[in-house]
Amino acid sequence: MPSVPRRAGTRLDVLGAIVLFIGLLCVIGPLLFGHDAHWAPRVWLTMAAGIAVMVGFPRLQRAVARRGGMPLIDLSLLADAAFMRGLGAAFFFFFANLSFYLVMTLFMQKALQIPPLQAGLVFVPLALTFIIASRVSAVRARHRGTLVLIEGCAIQIAGLAMLASAIASLTSPGAALLALVLTVFGFGQGLVMAPLSGVVLSTVKPASAGSGSGLYGTTAQIANAAGIAAIGAVFLRRRIS
Repeated sequence: MPSVPRRAGTRLDVLGAIVLFIGLLCVIGPLLFGHDAHWAPRVWLTMAAGIAVMVGFPRLQRAVARRGGMPLIDLSLLADAAFMRGLGAAFFFFFANLSFYLVMTLFMQKALQIPPLQAGLVFVPLALTFIIASRVSAVRARHRGTLVLIEGCAIQIAGLAMLASAIASLTSPGAALLALVLTVFGFGQGLVMAPLSGVVLSTVKPASAGSGSGLYGTTAQIANAAGIAAIGAVFLRRRIS
């Protein structure tokens, strides 16, 4: 990390951390418990309040900076269009990441009646192809740049299309067939996930590296939680209806 002059009198932005936590809690919490609350109006009002807090959060950070404090996030990153686009892409990628495995596991056990152990083993070939693709993607990213991400997304889409076709055309596709089809999806996912952070952070200045990587990691965790909550809620609602 580069040496950055320390400003005297600066303290951790505790208020910003609390406001960010409250905003995220109000957005993600209703997704987790909305099904149990029968999606009552208070659920949507809480989500709306959380979104309002998140929208106003950058303004709070700018106010902290004007007072000479140290904002929770580096405000210069908000003006980096490439970085913000990268964060958006990372959010949607991770939003669909863990939620896919959750829904696929529930679908195999509840709809296809595949035992839990076999359902878990279905993902083993996917994991192996993911590792192989991760090793390959590092070399490809140096020569092809962001094109490797597009390649990986295209392969993932092809894998999902194959999976949908297998489920739609067969009454009860077996665990072996699902494992084979999911290897295509896993390979594409490995091509994307390994170089994604490097591509997103490529325009961040060295002095902002800590804040940039923190924003990236936080975005990934928020997207994982929001994806599981949102897609899980939709899946459960469709199962019941």
